Amino acid sequence: MVSAEGGPTTGPTVLRMLLGAQLRRLREGAGVTREGAGWEIRSSESKISRMELGRVGFKERDVADLLTLYGVTATDERAALLKLARDGNSPGWWHRYGDVLPSWFQSYLGLEAAAALIRTYEVQFVPGLLQTRGYARAVILLGHRNAAAAEIDRRVDLRMERQELLRRSEPPHLWVVVDEAALRRPIGGPEVMRGQLTALIEATKSPHVRLQVVPFTAGGHAAAGGAFSILRFGDQDLPDIVYIEQLTSAIYLDKREDLDHYALAMEQLCVEAEPPERTPEILGRILDELPRR
Repeated sequence: MVSAEGGPTTGPTVLRMLLGAQLRRLREGAGVTREGAGWEIRSSESKISRMELGRVGFKERDVADLLTLYGVTATDERAALLKLARDGNSPGWWHRYGDVLPSWFQSYLGLEAAAALIRTYEVQFVPGLLQTRGYARAVILLGHRNAAAAEIDRRVDLRMERQELLRRSEPPHLWVVVDEAALRRPIGGPEVMRGQLTALIEATKSPHVRLQVVPFTAGGHAAAGGAFSILRFGDQDLPDIVYIEQLTSAIYLDKREDLDHYALAMEQLCVEAEPPERTPEILGRILDELPRR
């Protein structure tokens, strides 16, 4: 049974996933097909599939009808699941940035906010959760050169607010593997990079952050296809999610064969990368090699 008490760090995205997973188990336990469930709520099989994956909002009437179909009659159990439906429809903190935030990235922010472990591999840039304000501005300008100054400020503020999750009383564990090229690419110029590298050195002191560098000497490696993230959640009812960002969309993978493939690639990257204890030395060397004014 999934608790309706999500806690202060559980966002609506994960609440929908929890409710969807519970509805799937109840449907399967009752021997009801997705088609049959869809008919019960005057909808389709594909709608039931999206509900069970937590990718759409829930109408309380639909959830109540499905619970009746699945034979859930206990008042407390029904109330808990209906509360999940209500809470899952509430907007996350990022809702107020809707003017600069694509819908496909809103889903990721919900997952990121509720993850217990975030493992990410980056090729081109320092990951967003570790970017300084100056570096973030420079990265954002690369893709929005013609945007108004106010819009750029909003995008930077959004990225900075994302980082608040690392300052929570119980933050997620962040395990980053970054290609050396990303650390040497002069985003924003030497002074911006100086501030960014200094911030990364400071980040390595956090017990919740592990940072590894894949050196140029590693040659080809397991993740030659590009950057990706793997998110793991504290609730055993939720599967890991692989997130792959593209220019105008993103891919979310949760099938076991996909998860296994990316988990193996991440493990190989961690072996090929320099060990975490060497990271401050590597960052310091790159910092020293930056041109002075």
